[in-house]
Formats: sequence, structure tokens, C-alpha cells
Amino acid sequence: MHLLQLQTKVFADKAQTLSYLEKFIDDVITAQTDFIALPEMFCCPYENKFFPLYAEKHGGAVYQFCRHLAQKHRVYISAGSLPEINERGEIFNTAYVFDDSGREIARHAKMHLFDIDIAGGQYFKESDTLTAGNEITVFDTKWGKMGLCICYDFRFPELARLMTDRGAQIIFVPAAFNDTTGPLHWELMFRSRAVDNQVFTVGTAPACDKSASYHSWGHSIAVSPWGKILNQLDRQEGYQFTAIDFAEVAAVRRQLPLLRHRRLDIYNLTEIK
Repeated sequence: MHLLQLQTKVFADKAQTLSYLEKFIDDVITAQTDFIALPEMFCCPYENKFFPLYAEKHGGAVYQFCRHLAQKHRVYISAGSLPEINERGEIFNTAYVFDDSGREIARHAKMHLFDIDIAGGQYFKESDTLTAGNEITVFDTKWGKMGLCICYDFRFPELARLMTDRGAQIIFVPAAFNDTTGPLHWELMFRSRAVDNQVFTVGTAPACDKSASYHSWGHSIAVSPWGKILNQLDRQEGYQFTAIDFAEVAAVRRQLPLLRHRRLDIYNLTEIK
């Protein structure tokens, strides 16, 4: 599977962001591209005050735009995330995946809200405006099963393991780490989740905008089931192509059978329905 990750800018004007993104894809996509991954909040500045202003209902303009891109280029799209509002006025940080016909095949609302207060570092409280989702998201594709979560979700190893237990061979993570957490935890986390679960991990972030109140760490990354970094950007606007060979998942699990060697007679991880 040939993956294209886009580390893009976010403009104050949503229409400008979408126009920019479409041209960006038109300029860099190749005939070999199978799957495109977009960043967290790719169409909305990452700040609490903007989430209600940019929020759309399910099936809104941004949703339709992403469907259009999938249909236009005949590719799958992990469509980053966007603020989405329901009929009760609750706002979610929601990620979608569309197949190469533009059909919605996955929808994930961020389960773990980013409420942190680090001494001398980052403060953010998503729960001031956002509501948490409660679904584990694994979806089927022509290559097999894949998992989807959003940024802070990926810090919780139980979630990655439950997606793996459901059959995920690759986990997509639209994300936006910052200057405090990014340098220490970004690469470490994507490599450790890949090694622990013997899956590919893909983190796609927005480009850093120093004029914004929140500074994305960028560094969009793709990691193999061995924990090898296959590709990583810096903080600036950019893109990268990565060839994903799913046969490597089976090979790693055969040679180093961690998942089979678990002592499920002593411990287990179960979902609460």
C-alpha cells in the first residue's frame, strides 16, 4: 500500500484551507498513491474557542470535501479530524476514513480528551468545549483491518492493544503534539506502540504555525512493526510517501511471537460493552 501523508497548514478561513489542501494534493499525488492521511483538526485552528465556530454537522461541507477527494483521486483517505456537532449541541473531535469510492468506512470520536497542565509547559483543556467519544474503531479495507484513534487516545496502550486484538495491522493517528510533549514523547510513543502490538503506526500532524497560540510539533511519522522509523518529517509544511508491506506484520509476529506468548491464563484485557 502506497501511503501519502500531508503535513499541511491551517488557515483562519476554512474555505481557504480546503482550497489550499486540494491544490496541495493535486500537486504531489502520484498514480501509485493508494491512501492519503491528513492531520488532526486539519481545517480548524487548534484552540478551544474555535471548535464551536468551525463545528459542522455530520455530512457537512468538510465531510463532503473529503468524500470528493477520495472519489476524485480514487484513493482511501484517513481524513484527519474536524470539530463535529450533534443534534444536542455536543461537539466532538471526529475522524473519518473514506474508501476509494468516497464511502464512509470509519468514524471515530476522540475518546480521551486532552486536559493537561504541565508546569512551565503546555496547558490545554479540551473538555471545556469537547465531548468524549466511547467507541473503539477498527475498519475493513482491501488490505485488511486497520485501526483509528486521535492524538491523546494513542497515549493509552490499552486502546492500541484492543485495536490489535480486533485485527488491526496498522493504526492511523491524526495528531498534534506540541513543543512540550513532542520532543520527548512523539517518536517514542509511535515506536513503542508499533513494537508492543507488532503493527504499523502512522501519525499525521499539522505543520507548525508560530503565529498561532498552539504550536504543533509536526514530525509526521510512519513506523514499522519492528519499531523502525520508515519516514518522518520536520515541523514545516511537507509531505511524505511510504510503502507499507503488510506481509511484514505476519513476518514479525511469526519470528517474535509476542502476542501468542501472552499469559492470558493470568491476565487479560477485555472490552466493557
